[in-house]
Amino acid sequence: MPVDDGSPGDVGAPIVDATDAPRSSHERRRLAWNRRFGLALGVLGAVGVSALLVSSVLAPASAPGEPAGTTGAGATGVGGTETPGAPSGGPSGATTEATPIVGLETYFNEPSHVTTSVTYPQSPPTGGPHSPVWLDCGAYDRAVPKENAVHSLEHGAVWATYDPALAPVDVAALRAALPGDHVIVSPYPGLGSPIVLTTWNVQLRLESAADPRIPAFAAAYLNGPTAPEPGESCSGALAAPGKVG
Repeated sequence: MPVDDGSPGDVGAPIVDATDAPRSSHERRRLAWNRRFGLALGVLGAVGVSALLVSSVLAPASAPGEPAGTTGAGATGVGGTETPGAPSGGPSGATTEATPIVGLETYFNEPSHVTTSVTYPQSPPTGGPHSPVWLDCGAYDRAVPKENAVHSLEHGAVWATYDPALAPVDVAALRAALPGDHVIVSPYPGLGSPIVLTTWNVQLRLESAADPRIPAFAAAYLNGPTAPEPGESCSGALAAPGKVG
């Protein structure tokens, strides 16, 4: 059996590791290449992670309830582009205001009921005191009582008066241009114009029954915004002499 005899030659003798042995030049080149390759992989990985972090910070988030690809509230069409063919702010062809009617004259009159005749400041009158009984709307071939006609204006009527000398064909054209159940058409002696259109506090003087402002006036003021009682009855009261339609 071997016995340690404590001889000095065996105490503290170094143990030789094979890895500490001198390496060949080929092996040293291979180890150096492996180190460089591992370092390159580490750098590439760090760059990739950084890119992901930056893109997640900078990328816009979709608005709540919106699919990805829109640009936020109010986006239209696909991918936030507007749908072709419709102007911004409304449907195609929409208009924002009516064309102004040239030549309008406006007045201020307060309504009240009287049982006497009235001298009006405008001719034909555009409002003011009037009879408690309105004039039945329709066509007349003679002058009508002003106090009753003004009550009809209060109810939203358009009163088309014409010079008694106006040709019958033009009178017919005037009637045709003003359909509706809140229209009065009648002659008016001393009118001063071939035709005058009147509604409460608004008046328009015309030279021809073919004037395109006639239907425009009716569209704007028939039962319109200036009448104190628009839409109230314009029949069943006074059918003055000369009613023909």
